[in-house]
Amino acid sequence: MKRQRKPWLKSKDSQQIWRRWSEGESLSEIARGLQRDVSSIHRVVSQHGGVVPRVRSRSTRVLALREPEEISRGLSAGESIRQIAQRLQRAASTISREVQRNGGVLKYRAHEADVTAWKRALRPKQCALAGDARLRRLVASKLRLEWSPAQIAGWLKRALRVNEDMHLSHETI
Repeated sequence: MKRQRKPWLKSKDSQQIWRRWSEGESLSEIARGLQRDVSSIHRVVSQHGGVVPRVRSRSTRVLALREPEEISRGLSAGESIRQIAQRLQRAASTISREVQRNGGVLKYRAHEADVTAWKRALRPKQCALAGDARLRRLVASKLRLEWSPAQIAGWLKRALRVNEDMHLSHETI
């Protein structure tokens, strides 16, 4: 009789794994208790080196959960960025960046903005050079010509004005 596979772990299962693991149970005991394969429990534990991962939380410096809603309401009511910023007691530049980053005045939606902000905050981030082979080749060719990282960064901004994804800082290079 073939063993039926269970769907992948839910967050409550993951929480239970970490609770049991910190109480000293073995991977086999946890797997039996959750009716899972040991390998799936091992995967969860080994991804974090056996250390319970920190629960993600919002930084105090970013917009609070209610603020994107207020921005959305203000925009739909026809308020200016400055009026919204004053009401939220935030800098107008903060509100302006938030709106531009998430579709502009006409397309801003609070829920979508919050979801994308949560995704953007994930760490670690992939290095810009690791994700773009063309950019990596360009930078490597300039380094072979003994250009400094500052020269390369400046050249990229001038040579590739249109494509901002290809702009790098000298620190990245």
